[in-house]
Formats: sequence, structure tokens, C-alpha cells
Amino acid sequence: MPVGAIEKYKTTGGWKEFLFIEEGTGGTTPPTPQKCEKPTISYQNGKLTFSCETDGAVCHSTITNTDIKSYSDDEVELNVTYNISVYATKLGYENSETATATLCWIDVEPKTEGIENGVAQVRANAVMIQVNDGVVSVSGVDDGTNIAVYAVDGRMAGATTSSSNQATVITSLRKGEMAIVKIGDNSVKVIMQ
Repeated sequence: MPVGAIEKYKTTGGWKEFLFIEEGTGGTTPPTPQKCEKPTISYQNGKLTFSCETDGAVCHSTITNTDIKSYSDDEVELNVTYNISVYATKLGYENSETATATLCWIDVEPKTEGIENGVAQVRANAVMIQVNDGVVSVSGVDDGTNIAVYAVDGRMAGATTSSSNQATVITSLRKGEMAIVKIGDNSVKVIMQ
């Protein structure tokens, strides 16, 4: 029963028949647990790194390779593109929002493609593409590289030139829309987040 209502219950029919009537705190809702901070994704020297500002949180990631497919054709174009998603958890906290990124390798001129000592040689830059609220961020590109984002209907959604090995393009594309990020002469498909 609500706090302060014990006397009324002791004199009300039905309730006054009980031998023990106690006042309780009732009606309180347990506090909503805090939510883990959305993790960040970075790539350097062949390693992906995930971090979360929530102290003690654990990052859980899924990485899929767009080249792992079955083909029935005479030619296969290898893109070496990895789609990465990661979220953070901690006991007593709600799971974080999921952070996503696309990691790919962009050919660099001059090409050294071929086989040398039994090993295929292709000079390439590792490029990370992250999309959040219509903003496309590209890191790992050479300074002065033209970056353009297109909707699937061919309409340009935004463009810029990279500086300090990164670029940011603000678009009006919405969550769930497919976009094509053109980095120099190379194109990568991403889903807007």
C-alpha cells in the first residue's frame, strides 16, 4: 500500500479483516542501467583496434569479407573489402550502439602487381571508411586524393579532397541507403548508418 495510507486501509471493508497490514515503499521503479559508450574502430600497421570509453567494457566484433563468395563465372574480381561491426558490453550496463566501418585496400601507383619469389606483390594503402548520421569519414588515403560520395542513382551526395591522410564528406543520404564512395579511381559500396 502507498506510504501514509495505513490508517485508511485499517478501516476499509475487506482490508480491515487482515491481521497484519504494513506500509511499503511500493511503486518504485528500479533505475535504468547506464548504456555503454559506442566503441571506436581504428586500423594501423595491420591491426584493427576497438576501444570503448566505458571503463571495463568488452568489445564484440563481427568482420565479414566481401570476397568470400561462390562464383560461377570465368573471372572473379577481388575487392579485399572487410565490413566491420562492433559493440561494447559490461555487466550491469546496456549494450552500446553498434559502430561500423569498411576496411579496404586501394591500389597505389606505381603498381608492382605480379609474382615475385612465389608471392603476389600489389602495392596498396589500407583505407578505413566509417559512416555515421550521413557523414562519411575516410582515413588512410594519400593527401590530395579526391573523395566523392554518390547515391546508387548516380547523384553526387558530396565531395572533398583528403588532407592529413583523411577526409570527411557530409551528405544528405539516410540510414539504410546504399552509397558508393569513390576514392581516386577506386569505388567502394557502403551502407549508410
